Amino acid sequence: MSGASGKFDPIRSVREAHGVLGEFLNDARACAATRALAGELSAAINAGRKVLICGNGGSSCDAMHFAEELTGRFRSDRAPLPAIACADVGHITCTANDYGFDEVFARWVRALGSPGDVLIVLSTSGNSANILRAIDAAKSKGVRTAALLGKDGGAARGRCDHEVIAPGATSDRIQEIHMLVLHTMVEAIEAGLGG
Repeated sequence: MSGASGKFDPIRSVREAHGVLGEFLNDARACAATRALAGELSAAINAGRKVLICGNGGSSCDAMHFAEELTGRFRSDRAPLPAIACADVGHITCTANDYGFDEVFARWVRALGSPGDVLIVLSTSGNSANILRAIDAAKSKGVRTAALLGKDGGAARGRCDHEVIAPGATSDRIQEIHMLVLHTMVEAIEAGLGG
């Protein structure tokens, strides 16, 4: 990635991100899945249910950001909405130490999930064992499931009630689409408050 002087050109990178967004918008399945997930989340919040969300690394940070937009404030001045990201260091390190890292999200879902809640998992590969176990734990509790994935969806593909698969060759581009989808989910929830 170089400009006329042979140095890195940040605008080329922005254009690349724009191209990935264009691919996403031209994917009818991804757009339909995004709309369906927005409806599911709005209905769950209006029914008094909560949203759980988890991911590894940068996806964990995205999960925290999504939850705080609901419990705090996004675009409208409204009551706080029930959303929890699995980002508690005490829980993660305790569970990883005692049961292994593959169990950190599953035990959290079993502790906090209730029928009618919605679990969103974020994974650029779709292959993380702790994500796959979280999906299984949610299903055993009657928690609805949604996956924001990348590439071909990995092992998580087809395992959730909703899945949005972002295009992109690298994790950063996939996560950029995931964050855009998460922001639109918050916007949809706010728009749907009270029916």
